[in-house]
Amino acid sequence: MPNGPLSLPARLCLLAWDLDPTRAAPVVRAGALADLARRGLLVDDDGIVTPRDLDSRTGDPALDGLLELVGESFPHGWRTWVTLHARYTLDAVREHLVAEGVLRAEKHRVLGVFPSVDHVLADTARADALRLEARRVLSGAAAPGDVSDTTATALTLAAAADLPLPASGTPPTPQASPAFMTILHELETALRDTAPAGSAPRAR
Repeated sequence: MPNGPLSLPARLCLLAWDLDPTRAAPVVRAGALADLARRGLLVDDDGIVTPRDLDSRTGDPALDGLLELVGESFPHGWRTWVTLHARYTLDAVREHLVAEGVLRAEKHRVLGVFPSVDHVLADTARADALRLEARRVLSGAAAPGDVSDTTATALTLAAAADLPLPASGTPPTPQASPAFMTILHELETALRDTAPAGSAPRAR
C-alpha cells in the first residue's frame, strides 16, 4: 500500500464504507479501542477502560483523540465506549484517511445554506485490496498462519457488527494475550448488541 499499512479503525472504516454513519461509527470505535488495547495504551481495570499512561501518544490523530477522550471522561466499561460519542472517532478516522489520500472530502451546502462535507473514495485500489484480503481470509484461501493479527482482529469485529463482508466464514483468532482476548470479547458483544435485528452480510 502506497502510504503504509492502514490502522485497525481505518480498515473497519473502509469495510463499513457503504453503511450509514450510525452503523459504521460503533465498529470503527471498537477498532480504535482494540488497537489501543493491543498496544498496551488502554488497559482493563476491573472492567473499566483505563489509559496506562495519560501522556502516551501513538501519532495517529484518531487514536490519540480517543486516548484523550477516555482520560478526560468519567470511567466507563468497554461496551459503553463502543457507542459513547463514537461519531467523534469515525470523523477523526475519515479526516486521517483524507490526509492519507484514501478519501476525498467534497464540501457543499445543504439547501444552499448549511455547509456540509461528503467523503468519497479516492484510492479505490486500496479499498479493493482490503476487501480482496478479507475475501481470501474468510473463504479459507489464506492459511491462518499467514493472516496478521490486525486483519484477524478487524474481521472478528466486522463479523460481530454484521458488516456486509465479501465472503462468509469464521475469521481466524488473533494470536494475542488472554487479557486482550477478554477485551476483544467485550467489544464483540457490544457490536452484536448494536447490529440491526435480522440483518445479514451481503456481498459487495
